[in-house]
Amino acid sequence: MDSLFRLSNFLVLPLWALMILVPRWRWTIRIVRSPFVSGAPAVMYAVLVLPRLGEIWPAVSRPTLTGVAALLGSPAGATIAWVHFLAFDLFVGRWIFLDSQERRVSGWLMAPVLFLTLMLGPAGFLFYLIVRSVAAVLPASAKRASSECHV
Repeated sequence: MDSLFRLSNFLVLPLWALMILVPRWRWTIRIVRSPFVSGAPAVMYAVLVLPRLGEIWPAVSRPTLTGVAALLGSPAGATIAWVHFLAFDLFVGRWIFLDSQERRVSGWLMAPVLFLTLMLGPAGFLFYLIVRSVAAVLPASAKRASSECHV
């Protein structure tokens, strides 16, 4: 399990590096636009989960704190959960990246947002929703202020 755990990180880190370090590079945009970006960790997740579905399904279909803690309390359970996090954080990071590109949000601003999403998934997503809301309001108010100055 230890080698699968380490391999799972290498499946996603190059994609995060592209989005954070070279967001405007044409290959970054071309690669990240692929709907299969989260495919490798998703396949790894399926390979890990399917043989253990009998033990995993009861814990997730009727979750209890004790049941989930027991599931996560093993190297296999922790690895499966980690790959789950990596796959979904990358999926969300991809959406954030593409949405921010479309909205022309600065790469300098997006780098910490994407890094936070990589490290603390939902916190980065929430931070991006705030950035996105502020970015949507700023151009309108800047345009309004500009037009008022020329009147």
